[in-house]
Amino acid sequence: MQVNLLKSPIDSAFQNNQGAQVTSFDSFINEFKATLKKLFYDDDDINRFSIQRGLPPGVLQEIMSCNPLSVSIPLGYGGRGGVVHENLELLAAASYESLALSLTLGINSALFIQPVAKYGNDRVKSSVFNRFINFKNMGGLMITEPGFGSDALNMQTSFVERTDHYHIRGTKHWAGLTGQAHFWLLTARKQVENAGLQRDIEFFICDTSHPAQEIVVEEYFENLGLYQIPYGRNKIDVQIPKMQRLEPHTTGIQMMLDLLHRSRLQFPGMGLGFIKRMLDEAINHCKKRLVGGRLLTSYDQVQQHLARLQASYTICSALCTKSNELADLRNDLTPLGLEANILKSVTSDLMQDTSQTLMQLVGAIGYKLNHIAGRAIVDSRPFQIFEGSNDILYAQISESLIKLMKTSKEKSLLLMLKGNELTSRAADYLKELLSFDIDMQMPQRKLVELGRLMSRIVSMDLVIKMGENGFRTDLIDGAISMLRQEITNLISNYSYKQSTCMVEDYEVDSSWINFSGA
Repeated sequence: MQVNLLKSPIDSAFQNNQGAQVTSFDSFINEFKATLKKLFYDDDDINRFSIQRGLPPGVLQEIMSCNPLSVSIPLGYGGRGGVVHENLELLAAASYESLALSLTLGINSALFIQPVAKYGNDRVKSSVFNRFINFKNMGGLMITEPGFGSDALNMQTSFVERTDHYHIRGTKHWAGLTGQAHFWLLTARKQVENAGLQRDIEFFICDTSHPAQEIVVEEYFENLGLYQIPYGRNKIDVQIPKMQRLEPHTTGIQMMLDLLHRSRLQFPGMGLGFIKRMLDEAINHCKKRLVGGRLLTSYDQVQQHLARLQASYTICSALCTKSNELADLRNDLTPLGLEANILKSVTSDLMQDTSQTLMQLVGAIGYKLNHIAGRAIVDSRPFQIFEGSNDILYAQISESLIKLMKTSKEKSLLLMLKGNELTSRAADYLKELLSFDIDMQMPQRKLVELGRLMSRIVSMDLVIKMGENGFRTDLIDGAISMLRQEITNLISNYSYKQSTCMVEDYEVDSSWINFSGA
């Protein structure tokens, strides 16, 4: 029997439920932090967990007993209501101890729970969220395919519609929680007889507990870093009941943009706890380490490194304020690609920069496999790649800017930024640096450089705004100083004209020994 699809707009479950008894968030987050401290420090050594594949089942079970994923689940389904700042604070608390744990929670919340809450069928949501709350199930998202990473819109996983189900076939890889998640959001394109695959993309909830929905893991990857998260290649040949199709408000592609933009807006939460850990580790080390009979903190170069770490912490805090402003589930984030791309790319750059700085400060000890500095470098590096490589996102940021400038018929970067809500404060700080016109026909490499520049200008604007709202003044001043220096360098790079390309036969006449006189 065919099951009729139900229309599922954002419903009353997202509104405050007066009858719900919800623990205060302070109590909730303190219990979560205490559990992590007990598991990672009192009962065992977190360094041991960080260099082995996966978390021990007992450890993961105790973490999930705190119901951290309830933060993203609507009140009407037994959760805490999907409050944005609670989710950001949860991710930060987790990433301070383990970036892999924070990413695990982020995958569940941003890439499964939130899209299901917004676009899922009512009857399906009730069953799914019950299993998350009461049986500690987990979920993930499968988009990426071999040969179709950044080119996701051309994915080849397909589905055909039957009487009471959809039959989906294809191959997916690099999905976090491979072989571990109980639920998956599967993306596929409709196969039309004699017409190939349709352009639009559909999302389906796959419940692996049902035999017809079982996903076969063909290979587990030996991923570099993030050891606690399994990745691999998955064979998809499943039959999904019709009620388990997500119901887009417009098109599937727009639904995907809303989903991905909301996920990118949550990067500052994961980044903030991680950056704070890098800062605390660096300060603690430099206050104790003697070099040449002096504490490291007495050296000017070390002070510069520590100041940059504090500036990164302040900048990421400002990015969190913007995420909290935008990422509510009731908001349509489809048109907010500029903001989402900036928050994701800047956060992930700061994460990698701070881990490299910590490594520089701690020196050789950081190269021990069980030391946090080296692990932090390899664990944070993928954040610059997944959910949109930063180079691609920076180019898209520039394309958005150029589109706005063409629409307003404005060539002056300064005048354009002064009139934009995202940059007007920072533009006043940077008048003498931004007084130049933009070439609307720039090559791709310049698009990337301009996008990186724009992202730092927007970040400075957010820092200034946070300072106006009462954030600590000396930290604000330090962040503005760091950003101004970086913006100055980025403008210099952008202004420098070069178009070097790869030399195909570079080995010809290029052996140094032939020109050494030997």
